[in-house]
Amino acid sequence: MDIREINDEYSVSGQITVEDLDAIAAMGFKSIVCHRPDHEEAGQPEFATVAARAQELGIQTAHVPVGSMGVTAEAVSGMMDALDDLPRPMLGYCRSGMRSTKTYEQAQHLRG
Repeated sequence: MDIREINDEYSVSGQITVEDLDAIAAMGFKSIVCHRPDHEEAGQPEFATVAARAQELGIQTAHVPVGSMGVTAEAVSGMMDALDDLPRPMLGYCRSGMRSTKTYEQAQHLRG
């Protein structure tokens, strides 16, 4: 798990696992946003599995998938909703962290 801080409220990571969630909770993350569609790659944990364990640990979650079409208006809108609704600090994840970074940047740009 390679977590990269974007700012005080938002960090990004590549794919996380259920086993990573205890460490993520210990780092103080209050919410997680998954930007990866389920079944994108063999062996990838489904969002529902990650979300179930996160919720057991008191971490709120949102699924805002960004697929092969790239960051869409729908994904940016979903990210804006997550930013409005979920507590910080927030961790966004996808395969490498790039989609999580781009989606956040575009949502922030629209928010002004």
